Amino acid sequence: MNVLLVLAAILFLLMVLIGGRKGARSFIALILNFGVLFFTILFMTDPNADPIILTLIASALISCITLFFINEVNLKTKAAFLSTIITIVILLLFILIVADKSMIQGFGKEEIEEISMFSMYLGVDFVKVGASMIIMSTIGAITDVAIAVASPMREIFFHNPTISRKALFNSGLSIGRDILGTNTNTLFFAFFGGYIGLFLWLKELSYSVGEIVNSKVFSVEIITILCAGIGIALIIPITSWITAFFLVGTRGKNESI
Repeated sequence: MNVLLVLAAILFLLMVLIGGRKGARSFIALILNFGVLFFTILFMTDPNADPIILTLIASALISCITLFFINEVNLKTKAAFLSTIITIVILLLFILIVADKSMIQGFGKEEIEEISMFSMYLGVDFVKVGASMIIMSTIGAITDVAIAVASPMREIFFHNPTISRKALFNSGLSIGRDILGTNTNTLFFAFFGGYIGLFLWLKELSYSVGEIVNSKVFSVEIITILCAGIGIALIIPITSWITAFFLVGTRGKNESI
């Protein structure tokens, strides 16, 4: 517990020193987002609750905190928020199909031994829970890409207010292409960094490469990475189009951007 408090204090000090007031708000937003996730998981244990509805509500709240609380309410955060919600809805429908067809819901045999003493009759649809888990794992990356595209597009428009909507859209796509590779690699290495212990354990159990690839614990994470990558790829053109539409629409109207 002491280590957690010390690390949190170091993170807070660094964020304030480097980011100032925005850094402090970012730290508070981190705590608020944790609270949203905690209560979402808590409500998911209710058999009468729909995990998909809870996920959409949680995603909207996390996006609001991340975008509006940290960066305030302006045109670029509104565009990023709308883009995030549209992408999440599209991705969620896709993930529901993938989760159902790939049968990744529930626990793998490597995990079941530790929880075998508990009852598995929870009355919860684990297909929906699996889809919700993937969305929760990708919401941060999707929101990050949305604001990373919308913010420089706003600067481009500010310095070149006569730019056409098509040219501004193409600029957003160009910015997004630079972000796409790095964010996808971040997700990939975050998975492998967090699962080195699992790979060592599977190696000690003499799992072959084929058994590792087809194990549920491995498949879930790979599918999560691939779905997150799809979400990142989707949100780039969506954010570019919405931001270009909003920005060019303010031309001559004296609206704050």
